[in-house]
Amino acid sequence: MAGHGSAPRGTTEALVGRDRELQLLRSYVDQVLGRGGVLVLSGEPGVGKSVLLNAAATAATAAGALVLHSDGVEFRADLSFAGLNHVLGPLLHEYDGLDPVHREALTVALGAGDGAPVDRLVLYGAVLALLRRAAHSRPVLLVIDDLQWVDRASAAALAFVARRLTGSRVGLLAASRPGFESFFERAGLPELTVSPLDDSAAAALVGIHFPLLAGQELRRVLAQAQGNPLALLELPAALGDSRAGAGVLPSEVLPLSRRLRDLYGSRVAEMPAPTRRLLLLAALEGGGDLSVLRAAAPSEDVLALLAPAERAQLLRIEHRGLGRLSFHHPLIRATVVSGATSGQRLDAHQVLAKTLTCKPDRRAWHLAEATPDPDEQVAALLEDTAHRARRRGDAVGAFNALVRSADLTPGPADRGRRLAEAAFVGADVAGELRTAAELLVEARRADPELRGSLRAAAAASQVLLNRDGDVNTAHRLLVGAITTRDGRSDGDDEALFEALCTLRRVCLCAGRPEFWDAYQAAMSQLTMPMPPLQELLGDVYSDPARSSPAALGLLDAVIHDLHRETDPSRVERVAMAALFVDRATGCRAALWPVVENGREGGAVTSALIALVVLCLDDFLTGRWDECGSLAKEGLALCQAHGYQMLAQQFHRVQGLLAAARGDDDTVRELAQRITQWAVPRGARTVEHFARHMTALSALGRGAHDDAYLDASAISPSGMLASHAPLALWVPMDLVEAAVRSGRRAEALAHVAAMRQTGLPGISGRLALVTAGSAAIAAPEDRAADAFEEALAVPGAERWPFDLARVRLAYGHHLRRARAARDARTHLAAALKTFRRLGAAPWAARAAEELRATGRHATWGPQDLGAGPLTEQEHQIAALAATGLSNKQIGERLFFSHRTVGAHLHRIFRKLGITSRVTLGEALAALPPQQSRAERSPTSSQS
Repeated sequence: MAGHGSAPRGTTEALVGRDRELQLLRSYVDQVLGRGGVLVLSGEPGVGKSVLLNAAATAATAAGALVLHSDGVEFRADLSFAGLNHVLGPLLHEYDGLDPVHREALTVALGAGDGAPVDRLVLYGAVLALLRRAAHSRPVLLVIDDLQWVDRASAAALAFVARRLTGSRVGLLAASRPGFESFFERAGLPELTVSPLDDSAAAALVGIHFPLLAGQELRRVLAQAQGNPLALLELPAALGDSRAGAGVLPSEVLPLSRRLRDLYGSRVAEMPAPTRRLLLLAALEGGGDLSVLRAAAPSEDVLALLAPAERAQLLRIEHRGLGRLSFHHPLIRATVVSGATSGQRLDAHQVLAKTLTCKPDRRAWHLAEATPDPDEQVAALLEDTAHRARRRGDAVGAFNALVRSADLTPGPADRGRRLAEAAFVGADVAGELRTAAELLVEARRADPELRGSLRAAAAASQVLLNRDGDVNTAHRLLVGAITTRDGRSDGDDEALFEALCTLRRVCLCAGRPEFWDAYQAAMSQLTMPMPPLQELLGDVYSDPARSSPAALGLLDAVIHDLHRETDPSRVERVAMAALFVDRATGCRAALWPVVENGREGGAVTSALIALVVLCLDDFLTGRWDECGSLAKEGLALCQAHGYQMLAQQFHRVQGLLAAARGDDDTVRELAQRITQWAVPRGARTVEHFARHMTALSALGRGAHDDAYLDASAISPSGMLASHAPLALWVPMDLVEAAVRSGRRAEALAHVAAMRQTGLPGISGRLALVTAGSAAIAAPEDRAADAFEEALAVPGAERWPFDLARVRLAYGHHLRRARAARDARTHLAAALKTFRRLGAAPWAARAAEELRATGRHATWGPQDLGAGPLTEQEHQIAALAATGLSNKQIGERLFFSHRTVGAHLHRIFRKLGITSRVTLGEALAALPPQQSRAERSPTSSQS
């Protein structure tokens, strides 16, 4: 190196080729000093992100800011809140100034004390409050390197904080590598891409540090480094070493990452043995806490032993009063670990485990890494860690801990049990459906007697249900396991509750009374009392139409406190029950954190179910654009993780939107896909998804016979089918279709059944639907009073599509009763809602009814995507308005009658009508210039 005229490294006074980045960082630091903000650097390893972070930190410190530095550590990625604990350590003295709720949340989550599980949003708010408090005295800058390795829980908290820093004098400056899955959701955050240096800057950098390097050797360095600053500074040393006798041929080129690891390896190997031992402890500990190193080596002068590594630019000591160590680059840490022998790594983990006695989760993981052979004691500790992680809502952490616990389990029965539990958590919560199936195979191989156990049955059923849709086998497995002696009283209450939850979901998807009969029979055989919530969910899932007032009152109480719940499984189970009885809106605050967690790769399965609930609530409450975007997101997640059963739910949502908006082709395609999937599997509820969308589609286009057949297939007229949740979605569809198709007796019978079942007492929507259905089916002389009763239902405006349908029907009745002025009021309100929702066929009907009252109205082709009539369409419309049939029009224009029908379908949509009755009036209402253009000889040629 001396021969090349090497210069000291690690300085940031004159970064070569980084003028643009430094200017942006100076502006960012100025922004932080005044009003806070976030910036994420992104770039390949060695490109200089860490040096730029240091430059920004130096500038911030010089300007009087408090800089808190932390690095993501790959080993700590499975330890919840490890990164947050590290970066907030210097602010411990600020805790006392927080309010008690925030102080307790930080104390519990960061492991400084015991307490009840912490709500994530409360914790995130506590982190933000702590930083804002610290910023009262001077600005605060958080500098996070290797963001991609920050643990999931910490990353979620930092992502929350990052979006709320404006006006706070708190900054978050982070660096991350592309190509790594990160738990930090940075979408929409300001980002600075750090690219490799260009050729001239790369040559200048080498020239500054190695002025004697030239010619072929310089070209070799530049060619292999490809602008990577770290390689540009390291490779010249390799040239010197190779020329000194290493025997490396000039043409031999290793991958850059391997070459850099080798370079660090030689530098680490030069360290004294005691230094290497401390480096290994520091690398495996990952937090840079010198107090841990001191406790691990109580008789050593830790700083003195680390001095050679510090002088060699392998690490730096920060916050000397607090005792923080950080490696100059993550590759150094990786080199230290990979360069140690397996025995040295085991010994280091053992030492750290003995040191971290007050950190049970970290201790358990270190013990696991220090244990080469099966060990029941360590496996049990790691199982406890998994259970704590799950209570905190860390599904992936729980899954990983259970899998590792099973690996360390010596006994076949306990190993099989832990593998089965891991499989259940993976399939039910964490989105590890494919891995769960593999774990079950391994579990049965470990313990052939496992098959009848609750854990195995629940896990296998999750896979069968979610991946294959095999409700029959899943039901048989669960009922068998629950009703056996082990299922009744094996002492594992949690396993029994999970099995019952899974059985409920299987019965729900099957939608068959005999499945629910078996569920009730299994419940009756249990020798232990069920918690009230378990009883409640069973009642609402099985037959929501007959939910008792007491059950609904308990559900309302649970929903009221649901936002405090940290277990994503409990959130989505309660929210699904709430959806069945129109209370999902009250769960939205609890559901969004579950969705966000799933987006970050956490509780994916729970996030999918949360998305289903949000989508369907959006549909009912008129947030149709969000409904469509969430359905698309959910379907993509299902496809990525193999959740075929849940995918049908998102197809259902897409089909309902298409039906309401008049996209009949999409409805047919989706209904056929769902039916072909559901019928062979006996998944009757899923089959009803298709029936629901086709019924709504048929109503929209006026095919009332078809609509009646589809709606009555879900719930026959005159009764509210039990064990059929969609029976509460289609009662007004059935009644309207029955009346319009000449089946008034069936319509009246269904209204009577709705009242007898007590639907109005379940929710405001069902009260509106029941009253609206009664009005639609009522005799002419009593209809007006019935419609007024429907419109007077409290909170009816919460359900805009249903309310607009009732108004449309009322306007139709008033127009026929020659009360045109009153009719216009309701028809105009219905038209406004339909146009806002984009419900094209319903808007067309409302506009047509309005025109029939004497008021000119269109349903807005410009808003709903239709265009003007072509010349050919105008010609066909004019002939149809004279009363000619499709066949007669076809004979005149040399078309088939089917082609004429297709043209008329498009013409009706463009004109905002639904039949030929008002076709002449609609043509006459066209703007004169459009009418002339449509009839001009040149219009068809343009």
